[in-house]
Amino acid sequence: INAEYMGRYSIKMWKSFTDTFNCMPVAALVEERIFCMHGGLSPDLHSMHQIRNILRPTDVPDSGLICDLLWSDPEEGLVGWGENERGVSFTFGTDIVEKFLHAHDLDLICRAHQVVEDGYQFFAKRQLVTVFSAPNYCGEFDNSAGVMSVADDLICSFQVIKPLNKAKPKFLT
Repeated sequence: INAEYMGRYSIKMWKSFTDTFNCMPVAALVEERIFCMHGGLSPDLHSMHQIRNILRPTDVPDSGLICDLLWSDPEEGLVGWGENERGVSFTFGTDIVEKFLHAHDLDLICRAHQVVEDGYQFFAKRQLVTVFSAPNYCGEFDNSAGVMSVADDLICSFQVIKPLNKAKPKFLT
């Protein structure tokens, strides 16, 4: 069990959430132009058919396509692929984003997975956006939350939800 959740929830609840997430799609494509996932890109991803062929439910492996879609991160200044300091998956540079978008005829990558101070943050000349939807993450950060909306013409807009206070959240058990 992830140490972040120890003491907040029962093991039964943790298992229920894990079972639910193991059934959910690992990525989505909005109007064939915006590629969305929790984490980021994978050196193992060569075709969108690979994602469509993932059978769910499935556990998240320690490496490979599913792991990377959930846990990889962009890294400023990096060229190519790098080791992820989280100890799982990879980091990737602007060049990887540009090559991926060009190869798949996409406009934008939208992801989450990293706390960003203002709720959303662009990378790679606005070709990737991280949207983080939890203000005051774990009661330890003073970050805002972000919500991205996509209009019919695929114009993206953002709503920022400011943190209320720095108090540690109280959890019901």
